[in-house]
Amino acid sequence: MSEAAAVAVVDWGTTRLRAWLIDETGKVLAERRGDDGLITAQQKGFSTILEGHLAAMGATAQLPVIICGMAGSRQGWLEAPYVTVPSPLSAILAGAARVPGQERDIRIVPGLAQRLADAPDVMRGEETQLAGAGLPAKGRHVVCMPGTHSKWVVIEDGGVAGFCTWPTGELFSVLAGHSILRHSLGEHPEPVTAENPFFRRWCETALSEGGDVTSKLFSIRAAGLLQDLKADDAAACLSGLLIGGEIASARRRYGDASASVVLIASGALASLYGEALGLAGLAVRTVDADEAVRAGLIEAARENGMIARTGVAR
Repeated sequence: MSEAAAVAVVDWGTTRLRAWLIDETGKVLAERRGDDGLITAQQKGFSTILEGHLAAMGATAQLPVIICGMAGSRQGWLEAPYVTVPSPLSAILAGAARVPGQERDIRIVPGLAQRLADAPDVMRGEETQLAGAGLPAKGRHVVCMPGTHSKWVVIEDGGVAGFCTWPTGELFSVLAGHSILRHSLGEHPEPVTAENPFFRRWCETALSEGGDVTSKLFSIRAAGLLQDLKADDAAACLSGLLIGGEIASARRRYGDASASVVLIASGALASLYGEALGLAGLAVRTVDADEAVRAGLIEAARENGMIARTGVAR
């Protein structure tokens, strides 16, 4: 087994960056994480930030790099053109765009575009998680990928057939900080947990009413005034309502196909969505999002000839 790095793989988001050195077999040799995502890189320079992380991990000047995420957006380092769905995951990864003017070979995985007239949609970064999630090569699979902009994706025989975005995390942030509900949640409510009974109750309410959440939002404010609902519990109510509404809406869209869901998530979101999907009566298989994106980047490195196809990822 070689202990020499063959490629660096990088997940470059809006606020965070994660980088790994990988040997020719897919083994992780080094790791870096930082708060220097897209927003910081726009100011300091993408090349400067990347080279700093690579140097800290002991990478050579010739080591190739494969990147996914917002570094490939219109506001990023290089706009990696969208691949139109439906498309095989392997073809998506193989279409990584090379960053010009760099001494080392640096490529960015493209995002996905759904160009339907009545349902346009885009994603960046999640396509790499899908490629690393270990989904069966055959059959139809519904995948839930929670976050600021939650993605629900239909995979058919190893390809992305279509997807839809629910901006659940962003809605929570906007409502908590810029609506009447800010008085109910306060400035710094405790993180919501899946064990909170208010989360469960309000999630079940949204599920039972088919995702109609707007008519319930003001009830959170009223419960604070009339029933002494505490700030932390108000945050749990809002989280349960929005997540339950998302799942109810997705279940209507995907019908019987969503009876079993692959949940790609980590940390608190994995716990909250796992609980909510269970309340909806859906069978869930959870895949760790951090592991999925790293595995997807390693597969992208293979598709772009940076490491050999004969390697076995760990």
